[in-house]
Parts: sequence; structure tokens; C-alpha cells
Amino acid sequence: MLAPAMSFIPALLTFAVIPFATPLPTPWGEVEMVVANLPVGFLYILAFGSLGVYGIVLAGWSSNNKYSLLGGLRASAQMISYEIALGMSTVAVLLLVGNVTLTDVIAKQSQSLFTWNVFPLFLAFFIFIVAAFAETNRLPFDLPEAEGELIAGYHTEYSAMKFSMFYIAEYSNMVTASALVTTLFFGGYDIPFTHWDNAPPWTVVKLLATLAMFSLKVGFFLFLFIWVRWTLPRFRYDQLMALGWKVMLPLALGYVTVIATAIWFLHDQLGWTYDTRFALALFGLNLLLAVPLFFVLDRGHIIAGSVVEEGGRA
Repeated sequence: MLAPAMSFIPALLTFAVIPFATPLPTPWGEVEMVVANLPVGFLYILAFGSLGVYGIVLAGWSSNNKYSLLGGLRASAQMISYEIALGMSTVAVLLLVGNVTLTDVIAKQSQSLFTWNVFPLFLAFFIFIVAAFAETNRLPFDLPEAEGELIAGYHTEYSAMKFSMFYIAEYSNMVTASALVTTLFFGGYDIPFTHWDNAPPWTVVKLLATLAMFSLKVGFFLFLFIWVRWTLPRFRYDQLMALGWKVMLPLALGYVTVIATAIWFLHDQLGWTYDTRFALALFGLNLLLAVPLFFVLDRGHIIAGSVVEEGGRA
């Protein structure tokens, strides 16, 4: 019972620090629409999100089943590998915002549509969304529960409510990942093309409008998770690990270095403050970096072993 609980509880706790609407005015004061507005909210999500791997490893080990054990080992290696890239991709957001409180991250993006972090930090968003797919064990990264190889993976020996706790944890992690993408890169509950929702006085109408916008963004990313599952086949395990360590991690490290230098140059050398001009300058830099990454370097060889030469050699 410990293994399902260790997957289930962190998955539900991680959503507690994500703001989902503007404050609610009451006769006793404003009530923020977040369960716990921690000053280290983003670090809290990374810390609790990484605890889920213990439940999966325990499930595989305690089942006394070789397929379950192999699924648990796959899951631990995969989640640890992609957590590093996921964490490094968010360093760029923290460099730009200068704060780890998620309410401040949303406020920084509320100036205009182009100050949403997906524009100035497009490659960070790409790294984050790929790592989020791997972290939530969704196709094409669902190797821990690959039915054709491992029966059902780490939860083979579980049934009834214990089995359902693993699935509730997986879909809770999907919701949390979608909400985190929305908050870090798509302005959170911010409504584009208007500043009406960003300033007091707070009203119930603003709360409902921002809640609807936040739900719409999260719903889109949940649809993306399901859409990709319908569309792509899964990787081989060596391709999965090669992508994590040989591509995602070096890309994230190099990107953080480039973005940090660009932010320092624009802010300290040119004296620019963060506004639409600043964001578009970083967006142009991201486009320059994306062209060689997606069209020059990737000729089917970016994942080691993904292209098999004639004669059967990878």
C-alpha cells in the first residue's frame, strides 16, 4: 500500500502552490486563489514532483515480479534523467523573472501578449514540454509501462483501488504539468490583449474570467498530452536515455548560458527594462538558435540510433 500512496500523495500536493485566478474580494479581505502562496512555490513543485519516483520504484521492487522490477528501474532512470533537463529549462524563467514565487511570475508576464515567457524563452518552453512528457510517463516516453515488453510495467501486480491510485497519480501529474506550463510560459490566468484583469479593484467577474482563461489554457495542454499519445510511437529505451543525456541536458545548459548572457547585455549594458521590446529581442535570439537546432543539426541523427544505415548498423 505504501507504493501507491507515495505516487498518489505528491501528485495531489504539487498543485497547491499554483495560482489559478485573481483574488476573491470578501468582507474580511482579499482571498488569493491559491491553496498556499509560498515564496518558494516553484521550488516546492520541483521538490514534491521528484518524490513520485519513489512510489514507482517501490511498486516494482515489492511486486516480486521481474517485469515489474524492470519497469520500476526504467521509471527511476527516466524520471531522474529528465528531471535535470526540466529543472535546467526553468532556470531561464527564473533569470528573466528574478523570483520563484509563481504569483510574481504571472505578474511579470501580464504586460502584453509578447511578454508571455513562451516568446522570449521559446527553447526553454520546448525543453520543458518534452521533459514534462517524460516525467509523466506519457507516450512517446511510456517505457516504464510498455505493454508489449513488460506486461503492464511496475503496476502489474496491483488491482482495485491500489491500481487506480497509480492512474490517478499519472493524470494528476498531467494536470499539474499543464498548469505549470501555463503559469511559467503562457501568463497563467492572464487574459491576453487586455489589462483589465491585472489591476484592482478585484471583483467576482474578474475571478470567473481569469479562472475560465486558466482552465482553457490547461485544457489545451491536456489535449496536447492525449493528442501526442494518439499520434507518436514510443522510443526504444536507448533512444530515450540518449535523448535525455546527450541532447536535452547539454541543450538546456547551453541555452541557460546564452540566455543569461543576453539578459545581462540587454539589462546591464543597454539599460533596457523588461517590456515588449526586451521580450521581442530575446524572441529573435531564440529564433536564431532554433534554426540550426531544428533544421541543420537534426537530420534524423539527433537521437542516437534513431536512423539505421543500410546493412543494419545504427
